[in-house]
Amino acid sequence: MGHFLLHRLLRTFPAVWGVVSVIFIISRLLTQEQVLNHRFGEGETGSHVASPAQRQLAELQIRQRLGLTAPLFYFSAAPPPVAGLALRWQWNGAHNQYHNWLRQLLHADLGVSFRDDQPVVSLLLQSLRYTLPLTIGAALSCLALAWLLTPRLGRKSRGRSLLLTSLYLIDAAPLFVVSLLLLLLLANPEMVALFPAYGLGREDPTATWLVHFQTMAYHLALPMLTLTLASLPALVVQLDAALNHELRADYVLTARAKGLPDALVIRRHVLRNALIPVLALLTELLPSLVAGSVVVEMIFSLPGMGRLLAAAAAAHDYPVLLGGVLTVALVRVWGQVVADWLSFQADPRIRLPL
Repeated sequence: MGHFLLHRLLRTFPAVWGVVSVIFIISRLLTQEQVLNHRFGEGETGSHVASPAQRQLAELQIRQRLGLTAPLFYFSAAPPPVAGLALRWQWNGAHNQYHNWLRQLLHADLGVSFRDDQPVVSLLLQSLRYTLPLTIGAALSCLALAWLLTPRLGRKSRGRSLLLTSLYLIDAAPLFVVSLLLLLLLANPEMVALFPAYGLGREDPTATWLVHFQTMAYHLALPMLTLTLASLPALVVQLDAALNHELRADYVLTARAKGLPDALVIRRHVLRNALIPVLALLTELLPSLVAGSVVVEMIFSLPGMGRLLAAAAAAHDYPVLLGGVLTVALVRVWGQVVADWLSFQADPRIRLPL
């Protein structure tokens, strides 16, 4: 198993590194003018009108503070000495922005925010305090509900058509529509005010950890329900299709001929085989939940990673955006490894690459 994990990580690492590197280079190409204009728009040169010399000096100081004075990559295009000649390429060596970023990344340093000069790692950790419980709780709830609902669908009960229709309607609705409907139904004093409409409430520093946990669970219940309902239809529909395919197999007829009830046949024999094609969906479950948290955290005013990335995108804060992309990429890799491991646990006949 250890060889499999190492092989899987080594195989997916180049893809993650390539995606993040391309995003880094593109973001730095877009950074120069946008960040400078943003900084000057916030009054970096003072309240008076700056002269061209003062503006040039302030631009140089901002570039040095943000690390934009070095070349972007190991090589760059150099202007030809004579007009009309072909473009030349020059080698910049290790003194470039990309090399400095990789060196910082190896030390778990993602740089500082362009917006408020705070370390990106600390900003991500602060936001993950709320995003991790939200996404992990939604993933566990989604898996538990799929595990409970699918056997009922396999028994051809009367509510099968109603349940499938409801799941198709939820799957067709955009995430923000599901969020707003739940707000109107469950956080509306004119309907049923079971949950708060937004925020996390006021934190009491003197409260115990149990009170903090209960308060966070109460405020995250409705956003978690939103993400669960948005992710549940894909799992249940796929698992239902795999279950119906397995119910036509010969071993199911043999089990029924022995007098076993349908519920026992489904849970002990059919469901495990039906899980194998569905486990691939777990690769997309956590990344989709993280992506959905951007919408949910904006609607419910939660200080999580989704809200942080949305604010960073609006302010062209590329180091924070890059840290968020790297986090999502690592979550995707972890999801792929977990899905492969669960596939092996469900069917030992699957050979893991060594």
